[in-house]
Amino acid sequence: MSLKIEKRITGFSLVQPETDKARETGEAVPVVQMDETLQRPEILVGATYKIKSPLFEHALYVTINDIVLNPGTPHEQRRPFEIFINSKGMEHFQWIVALTRIMSAVFRKGGDCTFLVEELKAVFDPRGGYLKRGGVYMPSLVAEIGAVLERHLIAIGLMEGQKLDEEQRLYLAEKRAAYEASLGTSTAEPGEDFPPGAQLCGKCNAQAVVQLDGCATCLNCGHSKCG
Repeated sequence: MSLKIEKRITGFSLVQPETDKARETGEAVPVVQMDETLQRPEILVGATYKIKSPLFEHALYVTINDIVLNPGTPHEQRRPFEIFINSKGMEHFQWIVALTRIMSAVFRKGGDCTFLVEELKAVFDPRGGYLKRGGVYMPSLVAEIGAVLERHLIAIGLMEGQKLDEEQRLYLAEKRAAYEASLGTSTAEPGEDFPPGAQLCGKCNAQAVVQLDGCATCLNCGHSKCG
């Protein structure tokens, strides 16, 4: 059956046959779940993140593309579908390709993929890690890829970021002001975020631990050895 279009086309969308039939009959539209049988659309939305590590000459660019499931319905969800890592340096090409293919396969498998964050962030470089801008310690380049993935999953709503309530923020601001006053300075080194002489926090990996009232306290997450 042919249909003559007499008006100008301003947009279009692809509808699965079962979805179209359900809408015509008034039945419930089936919810599409993420699994490995899901075909890749022609266009995916995503974001690219830059990683500049002091361990390597060239920067890495991490691109994570997402698929939007059940758009326009209460079941709409954005899930990571594939990941690519590109760089001018080719010395790590082999393991980067292997890592991205495995991660992409985990994304398309469906289910919980957030475990990848902790697995990647737990990888340590035998040569030692490095401090990022802001005083955050990265134990390896792989760990920073995990941090990028965590940032992306938080942005699309699959993970919750670490948040301090208002009382905790006020407490840390008060303690930081008291510490800087005792030093007679308000500089923000190292990392332009925390006072000079701050040590590395074992909980949040930020170089923000100082001695307050005889107790080592992190000015970033509030962790204290005194409880």
